[in-house]
Amino acid sequence: MEVSAQQLWQRLVNGKSLFLISGPCVIESEKLCLKVARSLRDKCKRLNMPFIFKASFDKANRTSGKSKRGPGLEAGLEILAKVRTKVGVPVLTDVHTEDQAVAAAAVVDVVQIPAFLCRQTDLIQAAVRTRTIVNLKKGQFLSPQEMGQVVKKATDVGGKKLLVTDRGTTFGYNNLVSDMRAMPIMKEFGFPVVFDATHSVQIPGGRGDKSGGHGEFAPV
Repeated sequence: MEVSAQQLWQRLVNGKSLFLISGPCVIESEKLCLKVARSLRDKCKRLNMPFIFKASFDKANRTSGKSKRGPGLEAGLEILAKVRTKVGVPVLTDVHTEDQAVAAAAVVDVVQIPAFLCRQTDLIQAAVRTRTIVNLKKGQFLSPQEMGQVVKKATDVGGKKLLVTDRGTTFGYNNLVSDMRAMPIMKEFGFPVVFDATHSVQIPGGRGDKSGGHGEFAPV
């Protein structure tokens, strides 16, 4: 049974428990997406935890230009639409251009602004104007206080359904740390706060042509 956009937003805003955003980093296949979505849906249902499936149709910010990026906009959105209807869960994906924001919003429940693009005013406002829920990821290079300006860019054009995500902060070269003070600081902006637990233990560019990470800090 599909959850309407308004029902989803009310769960995120009014819920007393954690909610989970999870899925493959990038769409590898329709079969895998459906399998992962069903497994996570069932686990979250047992825990009475709201769940949003996340996968990217294009990883446009890979470390290496040779890395696999995903199936692309059209094929990727088609797979995400099937996850939404066949599994009956809300779906999130990230976008990199204004046109992608419009196309994605017609299919998914949450449009995500990548951390590297969190200062791109036109992209943020294009996503907000679609009237879907928008997840604003804090750039690794920003303080949590600076995210207030990112949120303002969204609210200036009528953004009311926003999520704000922390995914770690740059700490020297090829390293991230998580400052837990960011959560209450960003909560003051008046919107739900998300913690990206896996990307926060990433080592950006730590393997030369790809990112590494401390998998022991994000057990599966």
